[in-house]
Amino acid sequence: MSTPDLNLLVTLDVLLAEGSVARAAQRLRLSPSAMSRALARLRETTGDPLLVRAGRGLVPTPRALELRERVSQLVQDAEAVLRPAETLDLKQLVRTFTLRTSEGFVENFGADLIARVGEQAPGVRLRFVHKPDKDSTPLRDATVDLETGVVGKSAGPELHTQALLRDRFIGVVRIGHPLSQSEITPSRYAAGGHICVSRRGLDRGPIDEALKPLALERKIVTIVAGFSTALALARATDLIASVPERHTANLRVAMHSFALPFDMPTFTVSMLWHPRLDADLAHRWLRGCLRDVCAQQRIESSP
Repeated sequence: MSTPDLNLLVTLDVLLAEGSVARAAQRLRLSPSAMSRALARLRETTGDPLLVRAGRGLVPTPRALELRERVSQLVQDAEAVLRPAETLDLKQLVRTFTLRTSEGFVENFGADLIARVGEQAPGVRLRFVHKPDKDSTPLRDATVDLETGVVGKSAGPELHTQALLRDRFIGVVRIGHPLSQSEITPSRYAAGGHICVSRRGLDRGPIDEALKPLALERKIVTIVAGFSTALALARATDLIASVPERHTANLRVAMHSFALPFDMPTFTVSMLWHPRLDADLAHRWLRGCLRDVCAQQRIESSP
């Protein structure tokens, strides 16, 4: 078996990124005929047409779509190996990072992260954007640099993840609420009026599933999209909010919090990023800052 021409990886990467023989030829400074011959070699090597005619343009085959991320990462890794060792001067770094964060993350960790980043790299700016779903597209298309949240099944398998903290759901009511003055049992908890938090507007969630074996059911009075809204309502009414403990610490000031009187699994909050940024020194530094901030708050909140 002959050794494949690894130079074809660069050609394939550009072809799949551009979706056009002419544009790929321009990027690689080749003639259109030379690029067409390279595409023919790639088709022969892979046993797949890769790009096929659709109207006046070309569209990738399923095999090409499967290869696109892998080939791009291979080329980036090869370039990193051949690139001279870099150093990162944080004081001279000028860059804006976009972070897509889960509900409550900025309110509880944002200030410390901004302070740490500003002290080490004053030219770096953080842009926080709302996370309405678990779709990985913003990480893939580079509109988001880093994301936080619970890793779900919809997260792209190519994404890199690292755990930041463990969290659990707790109950929260206003000061003076009946549940703040005596022992809380599963039945007393379930009997109160509840605020259900659901980005999709659902009236059931993990807490309701946990109550099922106890033959109990919450009375859902209202449904909101976020934990901060739930806490604002609980502060002003007799309703009960059930929220993540660490994600809402700053939002629960001057409220009564209590452990749920039944078993609920804890969950892991992680950061997620695309492989293309894994070796980026500035991005690696930012990930370290985020890990340190979450670890420090964990230490400070320990009894």
